[in-house]
Amino acid sequence: MLFNQTIKNLKRIREIIQILIKYGFEDIVSSTPLHKLVPRSMQGRWSRQDRPIMEYSRYERIRMAAEDLGPSFVKLAQVLSNRPDILPQALITELEKLQNDVPPFDFGKAKVIIEGETGQLLEELFSSFEKDPIGSASIGQVYKAQLHTGEDVVIKVQRPGVKETVETDLVILRELVRLTENYFRKQGVRNTMDVVDTFEKVMRKELNYYNESRNIEQFRDVYKNYPNLYIPKVYKSLTTEKILVLEYISGCKITDVRQQRAWGIDPRVTAEKGMDIYLTQFFEYGFFHADPHPGNVLVRKDGVICLIDFGIVGKLMKRDKYAFSGILLSMAQQDARSMAINLKRLAMDNDIADMKAFEYDLNELIEEFASLDVSEMNITDFSKELQKIIYSYHLKIPSSTFLILRALVILEGIGKIIHPEFKTFEFVKPYGKKILKEQFSIQNLGLEFYYSFLNIYTFLNTFPVELNYLLQKLKKGQLKVQIEHQGHKQFLQTINFVGFRLMMTFLISSLLIASAIIMTAPLEKNLSTPGGIPYLSLIGFSIAVFLGVILLISSFKGPKNN
Repeated sequence: MLFNQTIKNLKRIREIIQILIKYGFEDIVSSTPLHKLVPRSMQGRWSRQDRPIMEYSRYERIRMAAEDLGPSFVKLAQVLSNRPDILPQALITELEKLQNDVPPFDFGKAKVIIEGETGQLLEELFSSFEKDPIGSASIGQVYKAQLHTGEDVVIKVQRPGVKETVETDLVILRELVRLTENYFRKQGVRNTMDVVDTFEKVMRKELNYYNESRNIEQFRDVYKNYPNLYIPKVYKSLTTEKILVLEYISGCKITDVRQQRAWGIDPRVTAEKGMDIYLTQFFEYGFFHADPHPGNVLVRKDGVICLIDFGIVGKLMKRDKYAFSGILLSMAQQDARSMAINLKRLAMDNDIADMKAFEYDLNELIEEFASLDVSEMNITDFSKELQKIIYSYHLKIPSSTFLILRALVILEGIGKIIHPEFKTFEFVKPYGKKILKEQFSIQNLGLEFYYSFLNIYTFLNTFPVELNYLLQKLKKGQLKVQIEHQGHKQFLQTINFVGFRLMMTFLISSLLIASAIIMTAPLEKNLSTPGGIPYLSLIGFSIAVFLGVILLISSFKGPKNN
């Protein structure tokens, strides 16, 4: 079994190599250990005479190669199209052209899967079942049917064998990334294994319809009293890992202006409702529908908006929500410094060597948009320019942030189709101000103070133990220091930072010990407070606390990169 799997994987790897060579990526193969897997019969084809493919740009060929490699790689490319911190904008623009649509599989196979998953015949489950699918994608396809109770439903059925194919491709993808990681690092593409990890999580969620079922239930609970939004219900008794049964929504796409007007609905009001729904998800709940393309946003006859397809949802932590709203508000207030601080707060990692240069680049972005009339400003151009800065400074930003930017771009496009005077920034501003008030509310500041105190308390508890451990290792000659040379300047900055922390730590410890000793000494009453605490001890403790706060703040900021 293991041998057969290895042969299957090797065959798939060679297929991938063939496609890479077909689209002119011989350098990826020849410059990495992949060349060892190329059969001799293929080596003569590297200098092929077929020139037309090279008339396409490199980024276009990457997109075409992904299409040829199949569903797993199309999905990977779509995941990467949401990561401007890793890929340049020109490549992202190309990857966004990838479509999920694939030829449908036979109804007979769908019938076998449904009956196998539920343990019942199709006729026992449904009074009618339309054999032609109403939608088909790389992971599954959708059918319409009716229950014996008379309720119309849609059934999502997973493609036969897709899970096994994806599992194989994930194993191969990890190996390919391991073999080509150095090559891509030299090309400026970083964190390739992180991308594979993210992609694996996305795929495993999409391959289990229970995840989508839970997402829908959570949305229905949050928005049960929201008048402008309806979420279809899940038939949990019929839902399994491979099939999902949902309430059928009768409505039109949000971009179908003609139908809305025929129903007596003002499309402009629909656009405003839609933006309000999504901004509420982003900035109030931090839990949002991540793919608002027109096919997933429907409008009912009564004007209520319905969201479908909850395979992927975004989640934003509270601190990230505050940082992201701060970025948008700083943009509106033309405050480059505040924008830089909030972007740095949002980033999990960065290569900002010069904070002033970072602020200047953001200021240029702000000035470019400040010179525009309100009617000319748009979130699409802003998002592209911001993503260029994120890419150039290697800011590692939470993926949910990019999902929000992408969603805002899609929503703005929808808005301009059905509401010509639609201005996204005008809708965003009030939410940014609302979040700012929430951030600096007494309740939230109290929580922040509690977390800061907890950090100081944890540090004071663990530091003596860790210091004693280091001293013991040093005494026994067992202390090992591993240094990866990345450049003298950064190394010296790190050493200075560590030295500063050690010096401050020893100083604080000395003050605490000295102040405690003074408290035990017999002193005259005029040298102590009415409570009996010596003034010298009080001063010592106060200075120690002050230095502790400075040490804590410097720990959060990290080494200075001036």
